[in-house]
Amino acid sequence: MSYKVLIPTAGTGSRLGGMTKYINKSLVSLGNRPAISRIIESFPEDTEFVIPTGYKGELVKEYLSLAYPERKIQFVDVLLYEGTGSGLGLTILSAKEFLQEPFVFCSCDTLVNERIPAPDYNWMGFDHRDNREQYRTIHVNIDSMVETIDEKGMDKGEEAQPYIGLAGIHDYRLFWKTMEEGGGEAITQGESYGLRALIKSGIKAEKFTWFDTGVKIELEATRKRFEKPGDPNILEKSNEAIWLLDNKVIKFSDDTRFISDRVKRAQLLKGFVPPVTGNTTHMYCYDYVKGDVLSKCISIPLFDELLEFSKKFWNGKKIDKKRQEEFESQCMDFYKKKTYDRVEMFYKRFEKTDNADVINGVTYPKLSEILDSLDWNYIADGMPGQFHGDYHFENILYDKSSKQFELLDWRQNFGNFLEIGDVYYDMAKLNHGLIMSHELVAKDMFTASWKDNVVKFDFARKQSLVECERHYYHWLEKNGYDVKKVKIMTALIFLNICALHDYPYVILLYGVGKQMLYDAIYKD
Repeated sequence: MSYKVLIPTAGTGSRLGGMTKYINKSLVSLGNRPAISRIIESFPEDTEFVIPTGYKGELVKEYLSLAYPERKIQFVDVLLYEGTGSGLGLTILSAKEFLQEPFVFCSCDTLVNERIPAPDYNWMGFDHRDNREQYRTIHVNIDSMVETIDEKGMDKGEEAQPYIGLAGIHDYRLFWKTMEEGGGEAITQGESYGLRALIKSGIKAEKFTWFDTGVKIELEATRKRFEKPGDPNILEKSNEAIWLLDNKVIKFSDDTRFISDRVKRAQLLKGFVPPVTGNTTHMYCYDYVKGDVLSKCISIPLFDELLEFSKKFWNGKKIDKKRQEEFESQCMDFYKKKTYDRVEMFYKRFEKTDNADVINGVTYPKLSEILDSLDWNYIADGMPGQFHGDYHFENILYDKSSKQFELLDWRQNFGNFLEIGDVYYDMAKLNHGLIMSHELVAKDMFTASWKDNVVKFDFARKQSLVECERHYYHWLEKNGYDVKKVKIMTALIFLNICALHDYPYVILLYGVGKQMLYDAIYKD
């Protein structure tokens, strides 16, 4: 039968805390794909969706316009999505005019394994949970029919089963009449209020294997469920995401200039990066590129090929004196100012102070003293050239059949420059990826702690990357590049990114960065 699916996304996702500061809860990633994608793809391709939007609603619209341009999707704007008078029931009622036929209600944080039935009869989905206090529950009779629908926190007994926020509504006229007449209770309780009116005509209870992405604890378990061997290792950032669909990649950032500059730079890097096939204010997309990330297939011979490719890609550029002065000024801001700012951000975010830390048993001066002793003019004397900006193995693909490299997730700018950047920054980025494997970090193969002024860390490394690092230093020296500068800038990269990730990984980044910076300045 033909039917529609209602997926409300207007809520703020408060149960997920800071995870929804920059995105709508329906866009939380599961196995490098937003939750709403997994919901949409569980229905037939000709299904029409009605999606009320509110909090971060523009992001839901942007994402779905890029991800599913051929799908039938009707958006409904919900202006009152938080505060007094708001509620799931109000969101549902906002979609009434588009749902004058049998439809499926699916919460945007509900995923199931099984095929979802059409609404050619009334049904409600349930699953078992040991702790039922945070859920609405249903009582089911021996004929698998729903007898009662109870609110959260009620004494339900052992026979009560959590309702999972998934239902088929066949008697839609009675449902809508009940919701409209329900007043504040209907607004607060949501679809369960309207479903109670359908019990007399019959609601079948359907058992599902349920994954709840709306609660932190359940979300983490759900994410592990959707992990696949061989998936790219993408370390999360709160205000950025990379989503992988079957045939395309979508990049999100809350920074609109970030996206517009990325799109412009894709043109400048034509032939080295995939062409952008679509973009919105906060996102752009490109077709999925064939190949393996280098972290999965690297060897010394292949690394040599990459280094020769890199020399051609970096393609040093001659610039006039005025532009050179501007370039060095940008380098100074990009390295010195940003490092001091990011370190301060790290201290504030994680409530740490600058100390003469003991790192893995060795006492180091305060980080501010090390940074103040650095010859910043030496660091800012960069090498202008074509640049990538995040040049490491997870962003470099190799196609064995064509023996070609393709670069992904390029940086949006270098200060005020789009066409040129400091080649030494790319060199340091490559080095940082040799030292810190995203794959092993994603598997939690590290330890890091900071108590008082004692920092301890340890992290696993791939032998292939250790060998590549040694080879890299030899190659840099052989080709006339400044190895010491690369090492110092690598340390600065660790210190810069330590403010952007999550605990305890940030402690590892800080410890490695401070230790490496001191050693590169005073020991090498």
